[in-house]
Amino acid sequence: QVQLVESGGGLVQAGGSLRLACAASGFSFSNYAMGWFRQAPGKEREFVAAIRWNGDSTDYADSVKGRFTISRDNAKNTVYLQMNSLKHEDTAVYYCNALNSYRNSRPVYDYWGQGTQVTVSS
Repeated sequence: QVQLVESGGGLVQAGGSLRLACAASGFSFSNYAMGWFRQAPGKEREFVAAIRWNGDSTDYADSVKGRFTISRDNAKNTVYLQMNSLKHEDTAVYYCNALNSYRNSRPVYDYWGQGTQVTVSS
């Protein structure tokens, strides 16, 4: 069974930092690119960041480029999202999923975890 467990969210002031983690299981983690997505109230889920299966390449949405950093630890089946210089507009529930390519933001699995709430006060 595919399991995607996001953690690390919380309440932070604008300009602050937060690190999210996604613990994955139930599939061959190191064979897949991984991605982060987010969904704000009343909006569609959107792509945030992606990382290649071996971690040597990344891709980011323009809205977070230069502020967020995606990384992974294949030994721990975990992908991270370091978020710096947070803005109120970053407020959303953040989710992770597998990707067939870091260049393709389409999620592999229909299953989404519970996500982790990030709230940035203004």
